[in-house]
Amino acid sequence: MKATLVYCDNVNAVYLSDNLIQHQRTKHIEMDIHFVRENVAKGQVRVLHVPSRYQITDIFIKGLPLQLFDDFRDSLNIRQPPVSTTGAY
Repeated sequence: MKATLVYCDNVNAVYLSDNLIQHQRTKHIEMDIHFVRENVAKGQVRVLHVPSRYQITDIFIKGLPLQLFDDFRDSLNIRQPPVSTTGAY
């Protein structure tokens, strides 16, 4: 079975997903990190780092600078309508 790829822009989260050593600073982490670690150890999940500049999904969850927003929108093949769709008041 092929591993599910998880793309993450947080370097520390990627490190924690593969590091089985529990540190004092990570005591507050809930069970979800253990779930991820377990599945990484089984080879069912791979957590990969992707810089924020290439996280296209950020268009749906973050306020982005206009240029980055336009770049992401264009990569999704979403275009401005050729004519105005707003009604008159």
